[in-house]
Amino acid sequence: MSTWKRDFASGLIVLVPLIVLLLLVQWIYRHIVALPFIGELEPGWLPTGVEPVYRVVIAIVVFTTLVLAVGYFMRTTMGRVAETKLDDAINRLPALRVVYNASKLAVETALSGTDELQTPVHLETWDGIRMTAFKTGKKTTDGKVVLFMPTAPNITSGYVIEVEPERITETNESVEEAMTRILSAGFAESAHQIPVEEEGRNTADRD
Repeated sequence: MSTWKRDFASGLIVLVPLIVLLLLVQWIYRHIVALPFIGELEPGWLPTGVEPVYRVVIAIVVFTTLVLAVGYFMRTTMGRVAETKLDDAINRLPALRVVYNASKLAVETALSGTDELQTPVHLETWDGIRMTAFKTGKKTTDGKVVLFMPTAPNITSGYVIEVEPERITETNESVEEAMTRILSAGFAESAHQIPVEEEGRNTADRD
């Protein structure tokens, strides 16, 4: 890849997410202000310039109440069953399941931190083939390490496996790097991977 193409791609990688984020914030703000029930809660004595701010505050209060109510519902047996059914339904949709699982992972990681997510490791499942798994922090009575090996790009399904400790290879990756690679089906860039196509071009150029 030529230098200007690489610079252009790097610029897009930085600017496009920021632009999308700004557009999303603007879209959310406009729709919050336009909610009909917020207008009904608005007192008539408010100055004209304060109305948008008041509507946003009311919307945030309503949203917070809704989040707390859903969170309380998720603590019940019915809530856990409903969440499982919802996950199963969305995971049947080829395109939306990637966005859904990535968003869910991002929220869980942001709220709970990465300390609760265990270290990613490599496991040679067949001769010469490595797969990514995650430590669960558990061991069996005979000393085997319990791992979870998610499928890609749907990380909500996978396999719970018990492996001898000597068969496990540390990846020196963070949880975010390993999860990003799995969610992107291996297409995401990583500091631990080499782009084979570019390496081949460079070799050909030297010859």
